[in-house]
Amino acid sequence: METDITGAGRQAGRRSRLNQAIRDALRDLSAELSLLNQRISGHLDLKGTDLQCLDLIDRHGPLSPSSLARLAGLHPATMTGVIDRLERGGWVIRERDPSDRRGVVLQPVPGRRADVLRLASGMNAEVAKICADYSSDELELIATFLRRTADAGRSAGAQLGAS
Repeated sequence: METDITGAGRQAGRRSRLNQAIRDALRDLSAELSLLNQRISGHLDLKGTDLQCLDLIDRHGPLSPSSLARLAGLHPATMTGVIDRLERGGWVIRERDPSDRRGVVLQPVPGRRADVLRLASGMNAEVAKICADYSSDELELIATFLRRTADAGRSAGAQLGAS
């Protein structure tokens, strides 16, 4: 009976260490991606927030300014400055919302995405090399883990924004 308790204790200790290792790795990843985004932003003469908003428009667009502000977790007044800079820089265009002619939606300027992709190509190539080392089932597990982690981050951010 004592070996079962000791074995269970070892297993719990290992699991705790692995959980901590994952949290540490996610912190490292967050820091490195933040630094990479800063460097990409600098090359494009954008602020970090501008690049994040541009990515949100690219992935979820067309978006209204209020929808973009919600997704980015930014105050609408802050969003106005971001949109103005992106428009002046030739990154986005404002168009009339087809469903509400009084409103506007933001669209990425065609062809400009290539500028961002060129700067991100080194990271994309490295990720492709890493993924090549895993089976399809393992990649599916990793993708699920990362999506669930991103969802947890959104949930935690929403809770902070609500208080």
